[in-house]
Amino acid sequence: MAELAPGQRLDQYELVAELARSGMATLYRAIDHESGRTVVLKIPHLQFESDIAFHERFLREEAIGQRLDHPAIVKVLTPKSKSRMYIAMEYVQGQPLREWLRRTPQLPIDTAVALAIQIADALVYLHAHDVVHRDLKPENVMITPYERVKLMDFGIALDTTQRKMTWGKLSQTFGTPDYMAPEQLKGQRGDARTDIYSLGAMLYEMLTGVVPFPHDNVYASMHAKGAEDPTPPRQIRPEIPPALEETVLHALERDPAKRQESAFQLREELAHPDSVIITGRAARQPDTHRLSTGARTWLTVVGWAAAGAAFILGFVVLVHVLR
Repeated sequence: MAELAPGQRLDQYELVAELARSGMATLYRAIDHESGRTVVLKIPHLQFESDIAFHERFLREEAIGQRLDHPAIVKVLTPKSKSRMYIAMEYVQGQPLREWLRRTPQLPIDTAVALAIQIADALVYLHAHDVVHRDLKPENVMITPYERVKLMDFGIALDTTQRKMTWGKLSQTFGTPDYMAPEQLKGQRGDARTDIYSLGAMLYEMLTGVVPFPHDNVYASMHAKGAEDPTPPRQIRPEIPPALEETVLHALERDPAKRQESAFQLREELAHPDSVIITGRAARQPDTHRLSTGARTWLTVVGWAAAGAAFILGFVVLVHVLR
């Protein structure tokens, strides 16, 4: 069996163009000759098709997607028959949120809030259906020409009704920790509050133009996430309303128990800012700000070593469980 290319046929689909390629799979735009619709096919690279663990994770990703039906989530389709591994999905016209942020690092406040409310609506639905996305980031949020949100990529999603979870893109996730919750960096599975943190991190960036912990290297960022508080958004962009700043910082609490209790609560705080109670979150400053540069550098190295060890240990245990 050879790798596929545009112009070839796969079951009821004709491949039209390559959309993206990662270390594990390629995305193709395709035509469904049964319905005439344009779709997207996610096709794993051949070397992974014989990997039993990868096969199980890929099937779980497809199964999770097929049971979801929400306007803010990319729909996973069910082919009539399949001659090899792939996932068929609806084709969404638009651009990833990442492209929006490249053009306009600080989105208009009303636009940022409107997008965050739509993402929160999708999370309310996901969590009610026992799914935690676990990989929310601007690259995984499509925005249509009508500014409607579509969440995609459930490669490492957690089905809370099962013991196992998908872990399809470890290298990419580990390399971009800006939106990962502190508990994920410690190797924990995470839960609905993990998604709340990630949405808070994305909203922080949409409002301020920077991620909550913008350090020069990934190790310093990972340490800061577990030991410091982010700079209050209004210090970067004073026109942000105090209630919105409070909501963002609430979602970014290091301790999951101190975040919003649910995605619905986060959604309501965004939609009804008058209901938000202002606390002292914005007045908190990280203790490390008062340390010397050398001390902060040493603390970063030590903190990263501890966090890295915990993450690696958690991953080793996870791999053992999955296999």
